[in-house]
Amino acid sequence: MLTAIVGINWGDEGKGRMVDLLSQEYDVVVRYQGGNNAGHTVVNEKGKFILNLMPSGILRDETVNVLGPGMVIDIEHLCSEVERLREGGIHVTPENLKISDKATICMPYHKLLDCLEEDRLAGKKFGSTRRGIAPVYADKYMKKTLRMGDLLHLDTLGERVADIVEWKNLTVEKGYGHAPIQASEMMDWLRTYGERWKDYICDTSLYLTKAADQEGKNILFEAQLGVLRDIDFGIFPYTSSSSTIAAYAPIGSGIPAKKLDCTIGIMKAYSSCVGEGPFTCEFFGEDAERLREAGGEYGAATGRPRRVGPFDVVASRYGVAMQGATEIALTKIDVLGYMDKVPVVVAYDIDGEITTDFPIGERLNRAKPVIEYREGFGDLSKCRKREDLPKAALDYVQYLEKAVGCPIKYVSVGAERDAYVKMF
Repeated sequence: MLTAIVGINWGDEGKGRMVDLLSQEYDVVVRYQGGNNAGHTVVNEKGKFILNLMPSGILRDETVNVLGPGMVIDIEHLCSEVERLREGGIHVTPENLKISDKATICMPYHKLLDCLEEDRLAGKKFGSTRRGIAPVYADKYMKKTLRMGDLLHLDTLGERVADIVEWKNLTVEKGYGHAPIQASEMMDWLRTYGERWKDYICDTSLYLTKAADQEGKNILFEAQLGVLRDIDFGIFPYTSSSSTIAAYAPIGSGIPAKKLDCTIGIMKAYSSCVGEGPFTCEFFGEDAERLREAGGEYGAATGRPRRVGPFDVVASRYGVAMQGATEIALTKIDVLGYMDKVPVVVAYDIDGEITTDFPIGERLNRAKPVIEYREGFGDLSKCRKREDLPKAALDYVQYLEKAVGCPIKYVSVGAERDAYVKMF
């Protein structure tokens, strides 16, 4: 069984929470794109964990976790993230963590360039997390990056690093006027944070092919962010720099010939967004503050307050279609318990024209929300079975299911592992 868990909206839908829940049914969990620019928050009996690079399956002792070739890896951040996990009682060894030799290394100068460009843009910034993601993906396609497999040959890497640094300084020093990067410092950084991963680096294509074909393992692919942050199908240019859609999962994992059996789309019961770009359903003022506080809507990776608003049918239907979702996990419905009437964006008004099709480009910037209201349903945090849900909550779930055109199988009513309702 090959299953992808992916985001339907702008990210922060609760994918980590659902991967942690569902990973009990899977032998392997794979991250296949992105880097440490997003965070998955998981709460279990061992505590609260924020995962940036690590697959959420790392919190289960029996699960093997893979960082695929489609990822970009800040090895310094990986070191600190693993240390935090170990301090929380989580075991991380070469037996339960496999790192692709083809994954790209995010270097310190990538983070530097990210910051320099955001500072240059000032008020026109794209809302980068300043973690080097766009610069490292750009360099990857320029074929001027290092890969994790290079850490196995550090003694012969000096000349190549010097050549890359010379090229990079054309931008850092002569473009931005910043002090030049030193090749010797980059080599020291690679030795300091790279040596310890040598036993973890392998050909994940071979590992995953054997797991799927010869050993009959169930594999779960964990995405970062959501459709609307996808480099091709998102709200460009306010997107991430990688493909966040399910179709990329086999490619970014290293097994491009494989096909998914199931795609679980994670969809929040309201809307949230970190960073810049059009967000048609956005609340402001007191409405925004109340929803943000009720949902704890602050970025797991950055700590930034998230923009929030009601559920957006137009954006969510588009997300479901782009992901090819076969079933939905609806998260954080319990957060809406304080509302007497639950707002839903059912269409967009663009220059007086009402549309239910999600627009890309300049038209999206002019879109205004058309809002309808559903009946409130109160506290759902104690619900564990379908029959526990009040009629108004069940009606809301069924309404969303019909609106986006995909069955909702799971409804999350809290952060804890057991705080969910299985609908069928």
